[in-house]
Amino acid sequence: MKPSRRTILLGAASLPFAAASLRTGALAQSAPIAAQLPEIPPILFVHGNGDYDALWMTTLWRMESNGIARDRMMAINFTDPLARSDDKVEQANRSSTEDQRRELTAAIAELKRRTGAPRVALVGSSRGGNAIRNVIKNGGAGDVSHAVLCGTPNHGVFATDDQPNNEFNGRGAFLRSLNEGESEVTPGVAFLTLRSDGMDKYAQADGRFIGKPGTPTNVTAEGPELKGATNLMLGALDHREVAFHPRAFREIYKFIAGREPQRIAIVPEQSVRLSGLVTGTPGGVSTNRPVAGATVDVFRVDPDTGERKGGAVHSAKTGADGRWGPAQVEPSWSLEFVLAAPDAPTTHIYRSPFPRSSDVVHLRPARPLGPADNDAGAVAIMSRPRGYFGLPRDVVLFDGKEPADVKPGVPTDAAATLRLPAAEIGRNIVAQFGEERIVARLWPAAENRIAIAELTY
Repeated sequence: MKPSRRTILLGAASLPFAAASLRTGALAQSAPIAAQLPEIPPILFVHGNGDYDALWMTTLWRMESNGIARDRMMAINFTDPLARSDDKVEQANRSSTEDQRRELTAAIAELKRRTGAPRVALVGSSRGGNAIRNVIKNGGAGDVSHAVLCGTPNHGVFATDDQPNNEFNGRGAFLRSLNEGESEVTPGVAFLTLRSDGMDKYAQADGRFIGKPGTPTNVTAEGPELKGATNLMLGALDHREVAFHPRAFREIYKFIAGREPQRIAIVPEQSVRLSGLVTGTPGGVSTNRPVAGATVDVFRVDPDTGERKGGAVHSAKTGADGRWGPAQVEPSWSLEFVLAAPDAPTTHIYRSPFPRSSDVVHLRPARPLGPADNDAGAVAIMSRPRGYFGLPRDVVLFDGKEPADVKPGVPTDAAATLRLPAAEIGRNIVAQFGEERIVARLWPAAENRIAIAELTY
């Protein structure tokens, strides 16, 4: 597709996942800033393929820091976030486009009911934009004022004559139905698309990023744009960053509010309450279905050594709803979450301080130890849920070195793994991405334990 005449080159700044489960952004008092102005509609955030509402946590914090009340925002947690291989064929723990349309429609109705607003703004990452367009196109336009689509493969991840029922096929039935007509947007709704300048792994001309090297995808970096929308290019941001990066926040806020945000930085709260959901991977498929009978222990740790500072500040066991918390912490505390879930490794998740409260601090156990881990005394993972590691674009250091399993060029990897000998157990290991630095401890793989340094930014 040719670039829209409205495409604007913006250039990114270099700055350091039953019915849908609907969660507000956080639980405590609002940021000390001017009250929300009445023209800003309630905002519903929609995550992407295989993800969860927790990815919007930093965006919710930035919105709150600009005076948007927490009860005017919501993020949907799709029950089964992964798309089917064939949209028309049932697949265990995966969802169809109709499943997502139905859940999102219910979420919109709930946010309207809660706020009394006639229309809401929708913000979607990747596949979440497909659900947004599907709702708007098929009867929901009257409920929606704005639609912001971030890295959404509006013209497919590929566009070929095979796999006609694949949701991500630009020539398939689903996307052809959304894109038919001279304009690709629905009248009466303001549309904004945000895309990368060639660094989105799902908007590439060559199929190597989808397992078909050398095969043309018939899709380009301009694939996320839509005729009739305001189309913005955000420079060298990756597939997820065009939704969750501070640069993306600025455009999301400005488009919905009609003015620049007063600040990009997150305003800390004096007291922080954290809670969330424990989910699992039945059959190896990531879902947002709650896990009962999991234990969660939260420890304050030394930011320089990863060692615990006293006993657990919070302990909980999940019930049928899979919820843990709330835990009361300080905004300066580095934390370790110890998650023990049925049929999964005990997972030690190390996190940077949480500057604000949140009830989307979701926890999912690490994948089971496999054959590749047989000779490892300890296994550690560095994870970046809100973006990918770009080399040489980013500073990425794991235990003092660039990770060997992160490929250079177009950012495609959101995790790096180290397998270390048993003699290393008990020492700390540093995960560094940009300005964010997390110190974790190594735990014995023989005890079915894995350490994860999970980046927030």
